[in-house]
Amino acid sequence: MAVMEKLKIFVVKEPVVAASCLIAGFGLFLPAVVRPILDSWQTAEQVPPPLLNDVVAGVTGKKK
Repeated sequence: MAVMEKLKIFVVKEPVVAASCLIAGFGLFLPAVVRPILDSWQTAEQVPPPLLNDVVAGVTGKKK
């Protein structure tokens, strides 16, 4: 019996297990392939963080 024939029989007998295996395959594939692609893109320049005094003034509502 060919491998594809056995696979078809398995999918018909155990559709939930076959679907779980397919979902797990995507779960392993996506991080392994997509993450390096995203990391290779050049990111925009980092925005400097605001001064702590400005943050405190914004939270407390007090202006300078």
